[in-house]
Amino acid sequence: TLLPISPTSRQQEKSRKVISDQVPLGAVLRKRLDNAPIAPLKIASGCDRRCSFCAIPYFRGSFVSRTPTEIIEEAKWLADNGVSEIYLVSENTTSYGKDFGDLKLMEKLLPELSKINDIKRIRLSYLQPAEVRPTLLQAMVSVEKVVPYFDLSFQHANGDLLRKMRRFGDGEKFLHLISQIRALNPEAGIRSNFIVGFPGESDAQFMDLIEFLTQAQLDAIGIFGYSDEDKTEGATLTDKVEPEIISERTSELSTLVDELITQRAESRIGQKVSVLVEDADEQEGRAEHQGPDVDGSTFIKSRNKYRVGEYVDAVVSEVSGVDLIAQVI
Repeated sequence: TLLPISPTSRQQEKSRKVISDQVPLGAVLRKRLDNAPIAPLKIASGCDRRCSFCAIPYFRGSFVSRTPTEIIEEAKWLADNGVSEIYLVSENTTSYGKDFGDLKLMEKLLPELSKINDIKRIRLSYLQPAEVRPTLLQAMVSVEKVVPYFDLSFQHANGDLLRKMRRFGDGEKFLHLISQIRALNPEAGIRSNFIVGFPGESDAQFMDLIEFLTQAQLDAIGIFGYSDEDKTEGATLTDKVEPEIISERTSELSTLVDELITQRAESRIGQKVSVLVEDADEQEGRAEHQGPDVDGSTFIKSRNKYRVGEYVDAVVSEVSGVDLIAQVI
């Protein structure tokens, strides 16, 4: 059953959920499936946005935040089970706390998570650009252990097409946000995903996206050719872009993106990085600006062999595409 849309009703409904007498109040109902030093930590479920290409609100319901107490207890449990980096996940992390009537609850939660001794890194994922506020930016670059990593859901850069997607902003506003972030921390990692061939996308609008990406110099970029999803407004639109054109644009943009992210990686040569080792055989891990799985890796060059879970200080000496190669200091 989907929870009610009213934030107040939502929390009342949530509080009525029955917990078995055999489960202690506040217990973490979770089991680890691996021994990795990183783990996701879900802070909310559902989404109140109605992007015309996305069916998440239909099958996951309205946005419901977990309480800070629940999140902190699970973070402590993860730390007790060998995790040193947590990444906070939801469909829209910038909305955390709005159903409690506190849109700055994330700014209050981060310092509390930072107090957990064995947690060394805190990473936020999936930020809505239109909801990013100055206090959140400041917290993400100043709260101890929170890494300067910005996973921003831009999706496109043409304002008219974004409006058709039921989203906000445009390339100019997004570049301003990127400038704000880099003014606070020039070495911050910024990643985003983009949709190519949304219904009605013209050649000129596609060129707007190319121009934006060329200027933005993002660290990691995901490119997806549009396809209809059931239960979405996008599926009902009649001005579809031909599949052949979507394929051509996706290929063209992917080639450009490979060049752009390599250039951004090369700009990090000479930077000091702290690398969390995740593969002992390959001496492979991630620096603070690299998210798990999708943002590239950092390979350590040293006479020593480091264990999984160790943090190693190094200097970037060369790159291989989006991946960095770093010499231990």
